[in-house]
Amino acid sequence: MAHLLGAENISLEFPTKKVFDQITVGVNDGDRIGIVGRNGDGKSTLLKLLAKRMNPDDGRITHRNSLTFGLLDQADVIDPGQTIGEAVVGDVSEHIWAGNPKIRDVISGLLNDLDWNKQVGELSGGQRRRVALAKLLVQDLDIVMLDEPTNHLDIEGVAWLAQHLKTRWSNNSGGLIVVTHDRWFLDEVCNLTWEVHDGVIEPFEGGYAAYILQRNERDRSAAASEARRQNLMRKELAWLRRGAPARTTKPKFRMDAAAELIANEPEPRDRVALSKLATQRLGKDVLDIENLNYSVGGRELLHDVTWRLGPGDRVGLVGVNGAGKTTLLKLIQGTLEPTKGLIKRGKTVNIATLSQEVRELDEFADERIFSLIAREKSFFVVDKKEVGIGQLVEQLGFTQAQLQTPISDLSGGQKRRLQFLRLLFGEPNVLILDEPTNDLDTDILAAMEDLLDGWPGTLIVVSHDRYLLERVTDQQYALLGDGSLRHLPGGVDQYLELRKHSLSASNAGSSKPKEQAAHSPKLSGSALRDAEKNLARLERALEKLSGDEAKLHEQMATHDPTDYPALAEMAAKQAEYNAKRDLLELDWLEASELLQGK
Repeated sequence: MAHLLGAENISLEFPTKKVFDQITVGVNDGDRIGIVGRNGDGKSTLLKLLAKRMNPDDGRITHRNSLTFGLLDQADVIDPGQTIGEAVVGDVSEHIWAGNPKIRDVISGLLNDLDWNKQVGELSGGQRRRVALAKLLVQDLDIVMLDEPTNHLDIEGVAWLAQHLKTRWSNNSGGLIVVTHDRWFLDEVCNLTWEVHDGVIEPFEGGYAAYILQRNERDRSAAASEARRQNLMRKELAWLRRGAPARTTKPKFRMDAAAELIANEPEPRDRVALSKLATQRLGKDVLDIENLNYSVGGRELLHDVTWRLGPGDRVGLVGVNGAGKTTLLKLIQGTLEPTKGLIKRGKTVNIATLSQEVRELDEFADERIFSLIAREKSFFVVDKKEVGIGQLVEQLGFTQAQLQTPISDLSGGQKRRLQFLRLLFGEPNVLILDEPTNDLDTDILAAMEDLLDGWPGTLIVVSHDRYLLERVTDQQYALLGDGSLRHLPGGVDQYLELRKHSLSASNAGSSKPKEQAAHSPKLSGSALRDAEKNLARLERALEKLSGDEAKLHEQMATHDPTDYPALAEMAAKQAEYNAKRDLLELDWLEASELLQGK
């Protein structure tokens, strides 16, 4: 393959830190490289060096003659006086750019909800970010470099971007370099992974899952001080190996080599034990929402929503922007009252929320991390074991030296971690996480997931990070923009299909007959009706199975722990439910694909 660019023996040192020490890397045609590493280790700096926006102290950056490239970094600024159209396509005539399928795809994927003639200065930060990404992607470039491109994109936008990039480089011409904490995106798009750590760059073959496997094998020979990190990565790998068949985000590489490594690794969560602990802390009643309606400004945002959450339930909530996710969370917390309907909270419910903002820490700006934590809590209980402050903050990436840092000096990611710690110290039994992945690197996300695995309570997660949703929640629900709340037995993939069909239906009136035919299923008549009925039947069966499992967990949690025969019978029943769910999920996927006309 043709060589595009390279870094030869480059070194870079800041006043307080050596960022890179004599590193050499190269990018060839067909390379789709994901860059991972801890916050502050130099991922964004590496992109700027490769794009020649920065110069190294030693070594050199080489580009192939006539190489064209573009970099989307986190500080890109677009002229606020330009319209969106001017920013994206410049002065190119409409009949020219509108006739380019790549440009049309980018505009429909990123900007379809924006007014083409609106000025950039009138847009929100997230909207400006999407305009900058669109401006880059409409160009014909040899190399595209993207720094956190999934920020400000919802689940649909992330899925679109992944498909666009895979299609763009399907002929192995050109290169892609991306820095992101979105692990699903890394696995879906990248064929190489670079880990930036301790002044070096370590290359791995494959996407995120392949990187985790190879990193585990490397860490097995690491020093004893790395034991905690190894254990955490084994848990991560075990989940990748054992994920449910319907969760199609599982890795696309041979997992046989991982079998020995995780042979004795238990499931990430002991659901029965957590259910029992959650019932002890919460009782049987947690949250009952019945026939809830909520209207604002004459618009009905939520309509006839009925939802029951029990002790130990772990649910993910997805939906389009403006569909009412944040509103529903505020109704659950009691900061809003429904227009109609009932919200009943259990008497012992103690709700804590990790919001998208970190302003809760503003009042402690002059305080140091350790003194704030020590005043609030001396230890925390994880998996029935007491964990000291030092151990817990270390697990979330704080060094002993950093504990003396004033809170005002913390980065966004550090404030996010401290915010999460304070929530856990309050020992809530209902935890709401609203976009918890903001500003966090992959290692810290894995550590957060590890803590949640041993947390006995009811969990509600709102996130565009589908890897996180599938990792820490057992059921997903969607707000589709029509006011209803829908259970997703097929997870995020089902949500994307529902949205695709919804958008196709809404555009049907203005579509040309040829376009309608291209988007309609190949089934017709009675075959189509039968397929739709079968899909509905499978969804009902999965919902009933979830209810049966919840009842079984309740029985197991309240049953006499010394009645071993009865407990063994219940465990066998659980195994039967697991097998039944696997079959139903596979049937659901096949039925869904049939309706898509595949």
